[in-house]
Amino acid sequence: MSSENVQTKWGQFVSLIIVFFFWGFVGSANDILIPVFKKVFTLSQVQSQLVAWAFYAAYFVGSIIFFLVSLKSDVLQKFGYKKTLSAGLILSAVGSFLFVPAATMESFPFFLTALFTVGLGFSIQQIVANPLAIKMGSPATGAHRLTLAGGVNSFGTTIGAILLGIALFGMGDTKKTSLSLEDIKLPFIILGLAFILVAVFMYFSKIEDPAKIEEAAIENLDSKFSIFNYPQLYLGMLAIFIYVGTEVTIISNLPALLKTSEFGSILEDAISPFIALYWGSLMIGRWNGGVNVFNTSNLVNTALKFIVPALAFGVIIGANVFAAHDVSSFYIYPIWILLFIAVSFIGGKNAGKTLMLFGISGLLMMVLGLVWPNPEIAKFFFISGGLFLSIMWPSIFDLAIAGLGKNTGKASSFLIMMILGGGVIPLIQGSICDFDTTSPNGIFGISWTHFSYIVPLLGFVYLAFYGFYCPKILKKQGVSHIISESGGH
Repeated sequence: MSSENVQTKWGQFVSLIIVFFFWGFVGSANDILIPVFKKVFTLSQVQSQLVAWAFYAAYFVGSIIFFLVSLKSDVLQKFGYKKTLSAGLILSAVGSFLFVPAATMESFPFFLTALFTVGLGFSIQQIVANPLAIKMGSPATGAHRLTLAGGVNSFGTTIGAILLGIALFGMGDTKKTSLSLEDIKLPFIILGLAFILVAVFMYFSKIEDPAKIEEAAIENLDSKFSIFNYPQLYLGMLAIFIYVGTEVTIISNLPALLKTSEFGSILEDAISPFIALYWGSLMIGRWNGGVNVFNTSNLVNTALKFIVPALAFGVIIGANVFAAHDVSSFYIYPIWILLFIAVSFIGGKNAGKTLMLFGISGLLMMVLGLVWPNPEIAKFFFISGGLFLSIMWPSIFDLAIAGLGKNTGKASSFLIMMILGGGVIPLIQGSICDFDTTSPNGIFGISWTHFSYIVPLLGFVYLAFYGFYCPKILKKQGVSHIISESGGH
């Protein structure tokens, strides 16, 4: 039987995507911790963004360490995918348990160390789980499996903020408006135990390591490979850096924006519905893109493009209603969802065109969020950035590795390292927010925190440029067939 006809190992794949759920769950939980730490430790906005920095810098450091170790010994072939994945989960469990002494000592640096440790574990899991998902069946459907895993990841980000919000603040009549660091201990003890449980499950699961013959090709890579020989790659590395940074900075600084008097003075205990809506926007986009996975008629495909986003939005509303949150203001949001669907039809499956159009759309959303006179509407323009970012990851990857042939593996590792942008760009926006403390009159008639959204605006500018310019580079190289698959990091 040829590799093209290998059936997807669904039992093993379902086990694997639990890990993708955890990535999303913890990623959105960080956005609850940022305003909490800011208040408890009396931090400036840029200091509070060190939460994102510690988490995403760990991806970079972990990838570098893994890359350097792999130069001497192929870790995945020596220890196997399952053992390596389980080790990453155990490391994340250790990081979760470190929240307990960090809370006892009331130490912000200790909390950052704990988050960094969780992130290190995630970097190992990312390195293992992404290629393993692709290899669990036919290579022709590998990207489809990664798409489905990305959808599960987005589901984790959507409900993570809501569940942690309930765990920390309660719900309904028992809801608290203040929080002590002691309240953080139990949720992260439970999370650490969950990591261990999944690690044990993975270790004893029936997940099979891909055949070693598949990895043998690494020895034949061009030893003279240089990223500077491929403009699509080094420009793509910057695009990944900016993409992840833009995705994270919009939501990491949103609690500070909504807490301003200009945007309604929304406090920490009421922020989780907006965080869920933002990450849910990425879920809507990725589920919409996932429709292309199924072999359906054009009519059915078109219908699903509307039905699936509606179902995803229903999940967001349902989760918030369960948590007893008032989401009456959210019912206007389908306007942005319909706009997203329209742009996705225009972009089709062309990676460059899709990236350019969604970059331009995200740019317009940020501009409107900055100038719209009604803050009740303006905040949804900013939140809708999640919709237009949702399918950019695979488009950037498609463009960046196009035409690299046998150097694709090395190129991919460099791209993964650029997740570091999620730790750097929020610091830049946070530093702009802090001008409100020294210049309370703001700028151009708005607060500095509001004006700080020029940072993701500029991010969308570059992403649109890359989508426009990279296909021209590839055309000169004789590479023209670029197809995008939906997914997420």
